[in-house]
Amino acid sequence: MTTPTTAHPTTMKAWLYTSTTPTLEANLTLHSSARAPPSPLQPSQVLIRVLTAALNPADYKVPAMPLISTALIRKPASPGLDFAGEVISTGSSADTSTFAAGQIVYGTLDLPTQFGSLGEYLIARETNIHPVPEGVSIDHAATVGVAGMTAWQSIAPFVTADAGERVFINAGSGGCGIFAIQIAKALGCTVTTTCSTKNVEFCRELGADEVIDYTAEDVTGVLKAKGQVFDHVVDHIGLPAELYNECHAFLKPGKVFAQVGATRFPTFATRLLRPGFLGGGKRRYLPIFWKPNKEDLVKVGELIRDGKVKVVLDSVFEYEDAPKAFEKLRSERARGKIVVHVASRA
Repeated sequence: MTTPTTAHPTTMKAWLYTSTTPTLEANLTLHSSARAPPSPLQPSQVLIRVLTAALNPADYKVPAMPLISTALIRKPASPGLDFAGEVISTGSSADTSTFAAGQIVYGTLDLPTQFGSLGEYLIARETNIHPVPEGVSIDHAATVGVAGMTAWQSIAPFVTADAGERVFINAGSGGCGIFAIQIAKALGCTVTTTCSTKNVEFCRELGADEVIDYTAEDVTGVLKAKGQVFDHVVDHIGLPAELYNECHAFLKPGKVFAQVGATRFPTFATRLLRPGFLGGGKRRYLPIFWKPNKEDLVKVGELIRDGKVKVVLDSVFEYEDAPKAFEKLRSERARGKIVVHVASRA
C-alpha cells in the first residue's frame, strides 16, 4: 500500500542507455515516455520526482563492468546515483511526517539501477534520503550522496574532533577532495593536500593549511622530509606510485592510510597484498568504498547548512545536455561537482 499525492506515474522522461560501448554517454538517448519505476512501493520506499542529479565517476564506470552491470542493471536504464527531488508518495511504513508529499529531499541510491537519477522519477529507500536543510540549495544538496559521504567516511572515523591532528589529503581539488579538505577542517584538523599549479589557491581557499604542487615538487620527498607528523592519510588517486610504500616515513605508527580512489584499479590490490618486508607499506592500508549511511548523509548536510562545508559546482547542465555533462566528468578536468537539472520544482 502506498500513500499517494498523485497517481503513480506509468511513464516519464528519461535518458536511457542499453550499451556502454564505446562510452555510456555515446549511447544515451532521451525518451519522453520511458517506463517509470514500478508500483506498488515496498513499505520503506519513497517515490521521488528528481529535480537535480549530481554525477559521479561510478555512474559510468560501474555500468561498464560487464559482470556487475549484467547482474545489477536491467536495461534500458537511466544512469545516476545522487539527487535532490520532491516526494511524490511513500510506502506503507515510511515516515510520512518526515517525508510528506511535496517535501524536498536529498540522497542517493544504494547501487546503479535501472531507474537512476537521470530519469524523472526514482524510488529510494527511506534510510537513504533526508529533507534538504533550510538555506541549502537543491543543486548543492544533490551533491552530498557519494562524494560527501565518502569524504566523511574516509576521515571522521579516524581522527579525534578538535584535537588538532594533522591530515594529508592526496588530490584536494576533485569531487571527494573538495569535501575532504573542508570536513577535515571542520573536525579541527590541520590539512596538507596536493593539486596542480592552477588549483593551489583554490585548495587554500577551501581551508588547506599547506598545498603541495605535484607538478613542481616531489610529493613523497616533501612529505618524508617532515618526518612522522601525520595522524591520517587519504589518497584519492594512487599516485605517486611509491606513496604508500614510503608512508611510514611521514605517517605516525598505528595510523591509517586510507585509499579512496585510484587512477588504476590494480593499485588497491598491489598496495593491499604486498607485504612490508618485501617493500610494501608499513602502515595499515584501508580501502574505503562508499556505502550509504543515513547519519553520514545528515551530518554532511548539516555542515553545509552551517557554512562549514561549501559545495563547489564545476558546471550545471540542463537536462537536454546530459551527455555533455558526462563528457565533462570523464575528462577529469572538473573542479567541483557536475549537476544536471532534471525537472523544475512544481
